[in-house]
Amino acid sequence: MRADRVHAYGAALGLLGDLLLGDPRRGHPVAGFGRAAGAVERVLWRDHRGWGALHTLVCAGGAVALGAAASRAVRSSPAGSVALTAAATWAVVGGTSLAREARAVGHALETGDVDAARARLPHLCGRDPQALDADGIVRAVVESVAENTSDAVTGALVWGAAAGVPGLLGFRAVNTLDAMVGHRSPRHLRFGWTSARLDDLAGWPGARLTAVLAVLAGDDPRGAVRAWRDDAHRHPSPNAGPVEASFAGALGVRLGGTLSYGGRVEHRPVLNQKGRSVEVKDIERAVRLSRRVALLALGVTVAGRAAAARVRGRAS
Repeated sequence: MRADRVHAYGAALGLLGDLLLGDPRRGHPVAGFGRAAGAVERVLWRDHRGWGALHTLVCAGGAVALGAAASRAVRSSPAGSVALTAAATWAVVGGTSLAREARAVGHALETGDVDAARARLPHLCGRDPQALDADGIVRAVVESVAENTSDAVTGALVWGAAAGVPGLLGFRAVNTLDAMVGHRSPRHLRFGWTSARLDDLAGWPGARLTAVLAVLAGDDPRGAVRAWRDDAHRHPSPNAGPVEASFAGALGVRLGGTLSYGGRVEHRPVLNQKGRSVEVKDIERAVRLSRRVALLALGVTVAGRAAAARVRGRAS
């Protein structure tokens, strides 16, 4: 079986597994990687970029090496290769868990239980929930759905199409390291610099594809393009900016503004200034847009890998 077909079947089965099963309640491979990375950090931590780079190399490089070794082990078996790709895809994508957590917050807000919504919000993002009112929580959820559609789904599919199982595991490793050490805390300002910059690079193609697909799958393509063009560059994140702006335009809502992380207040630019204020109902709309983007991303990445294989075949 051709490699592009192996990838197509495996990626589709893996995404289907996520849609049907979601993440495992216990023993999630990403959680296991996080524990291992934390153990490595305790050994290597120094307030120095070089030691942080070594931490990134050991952790992300180990994940890539594991994926490469597993791929070689099943290379002679098409069924084994499909199964490995499916398992890796299922392990690294998180669209169903993203939707479940977003809807849980939305349900709490619909019933007027703001305290329950605050308690659930940390499952989605690292903002200070106690600093948010109901409107702020809604905005945080919609923004998190947008950003995590890229981080938890599209980006992984892009790297899976580009580099197979090693690409899938490597992307999730880099993204997890950024969440662990890539933030601007005193402990990780230098140590996490490499992880943060590598995550920016790894996330670049998936973020742009997510933004394009949000334009195509949203309710207002023109509004999504306008918000992306006018506002994305003003966002402090080079990857979250295009994604959140295009989602804002596609949904016809305003995102951005003042927020708080770890006691640090940030005043971010408003995205899609012509949109209306977000409402609780927009959480479900964002989740549905995220699902459409994920399915389109699967089709685009599978088709892209197949096209690349045909080009290589003609060249040889």
